[in-house]
Amino acid sequence: MKKKIGFGESIIILILLLAILGISVIKFGINPEVPVLFVAALIVFWAKLRGFSWDDIHDGIKEGINIAIIPIFIFILIGALIAVWIKGGIIPSIMVLGFHLISGQFFVPSVFIVCSIVGLAIGSGFTTISTIGIAFLGIGASMGQNLALIAGAIVSGAVFGDKMSPLSDSTNLSSAVAESELFAHIKNMMWSTIPAFLGSLILFTILGNSGHIDLTKINRTIATLNHNFSISWWALLPILLMFICAWKKIPAIPTLFSNIILTTIMIFIQDSKMTIPKLTDLLTNGFIAKTDNAQVNALLTRGGISSMMATVALIISTLSLGGLLMKFGIIQKAMQPLVKRLPKTGSLILVTILSGIGINLFVGEQYLSVILPGRAFKDAFDKVGLHPLALSRVLEDGGSVINYLIPWGVAGSFAAATLGVPVLAFLPFTFFSLLSPIFSILSGFTGIGLKWSKK
Repeated sequence: MKKKIGFGESIIILILLLAILGISVIKFGINPEVPVLFVAALIVFWAKLRGFSWDDIHDGIKEGINIAIIPIFIFILIGALIAVWIKGGIIPSIMVLGFHLISGQFFVPSVFIVCSIVGLAIGSGFTTISTIGIAFLGIGASMGQNLALIAGAIVSGAVFGDKMSPLSDSTNLSSAVAESELFAHIKNMMWSTIPAFLGSLILFTILGNSGHIDLTKINRTIATLNHNFSISWWALLPILLMFICAWKKIPAIPTLFSNIILTTIMIFIQDSKMTIPKLTDLLTNGFIAKTDNAQVNALLTRGGISSMMATVALIISTLSLGGLLMKFGIIQKAMQPLVKRLPKTGSLILVTILSGIGINLFVGEQYLSVILPGRAFKDAFDKVGLHPLALSRVLEDGGSVINYLIPWGVAGSFAAATLGVPVLAFLPFTFFSLLSPIFSILSGFTGIGLKWSKK
């Protein structure tokens, strides 16, 4: 058979792929790993029937995975970091401090704001979720709050900070793909980001107004944390180190290694019974809380390299599938007619955002959701006279921020595994990611905030 893929065939394949994944995960509640592998198997055998070689298939898988080698290694380090941060009292100390500083009545909007600030400072949504995010989830659980709502506030704040930080990989990527200047790109994003932030804050304030808070339950949780963990201001040293590394623009991997080493030293100082074998087990299998409070045990029994293996497996499977779709030109062929027939500004921006969302759904990788639409629509943006800043903003609003809403996406699966809340549970409450593309589309059709090239 001919190797050339037609538009109709590519659309049928993508619809079938999405139907299998959507029905499996959303309707039947199946974990996404098996449906993703099943779909990948279908693509492999389809490719062989269409005349592609096994080398082509293997190359597609390798090319798909290659883009995520660094993120996968970072996830492994974050698993180790979570374990030592709990054992060293860093996350418990943040929880205790949070109980004393954050208003119970306005807890949810406070979580959103603080996670936004932390994410903006360190430029990593993943790190924000896996450190301060876990602490806030523990506080909220002790207050009897809706964990899905809290997770939505944590993820929303982390996404905002990641999106607007000059230290963020996705922000730098969007700017580079569109060939726009980084800080001009960040400034221009405010046209859609600020309305999305304010809208999210209003919604979190309304939904998070919990009224009466059970102080007895909170005081019992504080007492449990004080009794079982080393709660002190010294526990904030690793957080300070993280901010210093961000300020010095040190990459994520050395930052995480440095933090793990510092926290490990603190653990040996605090616990005279700590040994190398015990530390190894902690780093590998995570921290196991053994307090007299079942809720604290459930919240703080987590972390470890092994805790990230399910997420790593899903990421490898998803990106293998994405690599196959790219290798055989299925994604590119489906996008071709859209690129050619977009004379109007509003429709161009709408389709670019929908393409980013589609790449997230089909491939599950936030970098590709920026790179592919950016390459496909750059000439179209130039043709209608839009500035590269307009494209870079659209790539963020329809690409990187959406990946957290995809159960089989790299960011979504990471957030779900780290917080212990399924993506489909926190998705309706991740207001910032939901509102960002809406305001970007409105900007496209109204012209408000659009940046045009100078004639």
